Amino acid sequence: MELSPRLRWRIDQIRKKLSATFGGRKEPPRPKLCPACGTLVGATATRCHQCGASLTFSLAAASKSLEQLMPATSPATYGILTLSCIVYAVTLALTVRRSGFAPPGGGLFGLGNFGGIGGDVLQVVGASLPWPVDRWQPWRLVTAVFMHGSLLHILFNMWVLMDIGPQIEELYGSARYLFVYVTAGVGGFVLSSALWHFSVGGSGAILGLCGVVLAVTMGARSGPAQMLRSSVIRLLIYVAIIGFLPLGGFIGAVDNSAHLAGLATGFALGKIMADRPPATIEERKRAYILGWGTALMVVASFGMAIFGILQGI
Repeated sequence: MELSPRLRWRIDQIRKKLSATFGGRKEPPRPKLCPACGTLVGATATRCHQCGASLTFSLAAASKSLEQLMPATSPATYGILTLSCIVYAVTLALTVRRSGFAPPGGGLFGLGNFGGIGGDVLQVVGASLPWPVDRWQPWRLVTAVFMHGSLLHILFNMWVLMDIGPQIEELYGSARYLFVYVTAGVGGFVLSSALWHFSVGGSGAILGLCGVVLAVTMGARSGPAQMLRSSVIRLLIYVAIIGFLPLGGFIGAVDNSAHLAGLATGFALGKIMADRPPATIEERKRAYILGWGTALMVVASFGMAIFGILQGI
């Protein structure tokens, strides 16, 4: 009986694996691509002959390895979503542990504050506090970007993030996109803290993404650019309504200063940075430095937050 091509291929693959397992002849190593510039290099090469990047110990190689663990599309956006949800779940569990389920300490009940996080928990874990505190504990400016005060708060922010985030990540590349998100969030909390506010949330960072869109699409006449700009302007109008009308009380205090500063920071970054993925070797190197530097800053900030949790709760 003649075997189908697919079945013959499977049998051949199994035979090769068994042969390699039991000491048979191994497949010769194949050429590979440089993670920094994409040049084809030899199978045994340790450094790219085109750009000089290390094929094993470099930011580009580390980024390539990390990409295999993340979603193929919009990995930074999904990473932000995941971290924000994990932090919310941890703070909710700490709130329930300390205060139970009933307000005003937080917990699960209360219509406008459903799934609310206790203020004492937010403060210990890493909320942005008035400037004298944030000045001596600057890691709070980072951790607060990934913290939220209630279920409605995080649902709204993550919904907007997933709506516009992937488009901006595709435009700038994951590394620079992560840098823009965190930097805009920190910029928002700097002003908020200077005005003596107690604040958490990704709203400033998300409005920073909106600022980037406004900067990039300003003056553009193409249909897609105009549609994206219009959707962002509508979102900004909704945020303004929530922030300046009594409706804001339904979801808790709205930090308009963080929103405005985050929007301005994102707009400034949109004017400075090229609105395309890194194209040259030098641009990729700078992007990797920005992305990995931002990621390490986030990790270090949450390391300080964990230390605070162990000390204060």
